Amino acid sequence: EGMTAPQSILFPPEEICTDWQQRQQAGAGLHNLGNTSYLNAVLQCLTHTPPLANYLLSGEHSQSCGQQDFCMMCLMEAHVKKVLHSSGSAIEPWEVTSVLPRIGESFRLGKEGDAHEFLRCAVAAMQRACLSRGSNLDISSEASTIIHQIFGGILRSRVTCLSCNVFSDDHKPFLEILLDIQAATSVTEALQNFVKAKQLDGKNCLKCRHCDKMVAASKRFTVHCPPRVLTLCLKRFGGFQGGKITKVVEYPEHLDLWPYISQTAGEPHLYSLYAVLVHKGKNGDAEHYFCFVKASNGLWHKMDDSSVTRCGLETVLGQQAYLLFYVR
Repeated sequence: EGMTAPQSILFPPEEICTDWQQRQQAGAGLHNLGNTSYLNAVLQCLTHTPPLANYLLSGEHSQSCGQQDFCMMCLMEAHVKKVLHSSGSAIEPWEVTSVLPRIGESFRLGKEGDAHEFLRCAVAAMQRACLSRGSNLDISSEASTIIHQIFGGILRSRVTCLSCNVFSDDHKPFLEILLDIQAATSVTEALQNFVKAKQLDGKNCLKCRHCDKMVAASKRFTVHCPPRVLTLCLKRFGGFQGGKITKVVEYPEHLDLWPYISQTAGEPHLYSLYAVLVHKGKNGDAEHYFCFVKASNGLWHKMDDSSVTRCGLETVLGQQAYLLFYVR
């Protein structure tokens, strides 16, 4: 909805299961191979993403993959199987670290990296792997891969002329939502600010086709099609003052996306938290990352490189979160 129908569906949506199909312990820890805490934390969050893990554990991708060279989906399939079948131990993720520049050009073994940037590159690499067999696809077809159907949604941008109230809509796929937290004390407040209408006037005036002149307008983003997995990045770095925003930003275990959806009527869009990624330290580099994940048996664990420890929900919800992962 909001975009043209895809010319081809690359993965049948009815085959995506957002509940765990296998119940087991939390996966293995990951040894730090030299400033790799950023990728270890991201890999643990992806490994414990139910619909992605279900698909990768099925082996469906590797059975039909024709890639002769690097394939991020084959790599993740092997990694997830290894981690989830090695519970109670720690493994070395060499299969990932050995191809870091293929995942993202700026990544090198031994060099500090940003967890959010690695997540973006890893998801983009999985998306490219799913598109390898299809060329010259329209945007809607590209959004029908298993990766986009798990992590992707559609944002609507509505620009309304303040003189005649005529509006125009633009719809774009998204894989995550970046939340400005400078003026927010909670994720719900940050989401409210995200969908709040912004006024465009002065230098930002727009040409209204109906009025046939430059006019003041309002612009508002809403979630038009919510994703199965909602990824929220709290913008803790790159503010006007520089450095890191270290304040507490509250986030719920259960989140209803309905107040931020384009359609004003309809059912609640309920999500449950399953992973929290934390950046420890005051600056963006030379620091440390770890995460909390909800295993398929429903128990929360802190994953800090090779260390895996049970913890309670209260601990999970009391962190200085950088990335939040919710599943419908």
